[in-house]
Amino acid sequence: MLDPLAALTRLEGVPSAVAAALSAVDLVLRDRGHRNVGREESARALLASAQASAELTGDRECWLPGAIRLYAELAELAALIRVAPGQVLARSHLLVAHGLVAEDSLGRLRDDPAIASRMTELARLLTMRTEASAVIVGAVAHAEIAVLEPFGSGDGVVARAVEHMVLISAGVDPYGLINCEAGHAADPNEYGAALRGYRDDGVIGVRVWLQHCASALARGAAQV
Repeated sequence: MLDPLAALTRLEGVPSAVAAALSAVDLVLRDRGHRNVGREESARALLASAQASAELTGDRECWLPGAIRLYAELAELAALIRVAPGQVLARSHLLVAHGLVAEDSLGRLRDDPAIASRMTELARLLTMRTEASAVIVGAVAHAEIAVLEPFGSGDGVVARAVEHMVLISAGVDPYGLINCEAGHAADPNEYGAALRGYRDDGVIGVRVWLQHCASALARGAAQV
């Protein structure tokens, strides 16, 4: 069976970017003594991640409550993201958009066959066996949701949370300490440009996006 995610790891500049990001995370989790983390420390870190994600929406006050609700459940959802991604995405949108959209729209994809097809493919990628690093898997999931906007509201918050779920699930960031959301938010213009490149610029755009996500993870680690 083809492993399309593993193929992305061989794009120019991507292996070194991923290796640098993982080294930065290892420095925090192992060399600085963050191997055993209590619930309070983890909760504080995830709250900071929720706040950074809300900042990137451009309307922090509107989306912050939903982001906080979602990140409060991030560890539990992370346990399911590689097993039942459709269920996780629906729950994530419900948490993020509650009170902001009609009740019957919560957790429901927009009525578009193209969206349904692409989300089915994303679910396949998330549940398949792959040799790709979780950094790559999370970055692709993030971009697919952010670019496609399958729910039509709160998609950016959901996308960033899913990336973090993948990192938690894979043990890259088992306690949710690494604020990769802040890494993205460090330069909102770069973040937006990288997402547009993923959408519009073919393989080159995908490569730049993957490098951006690796750099964002490293920047998040530097803040711990």
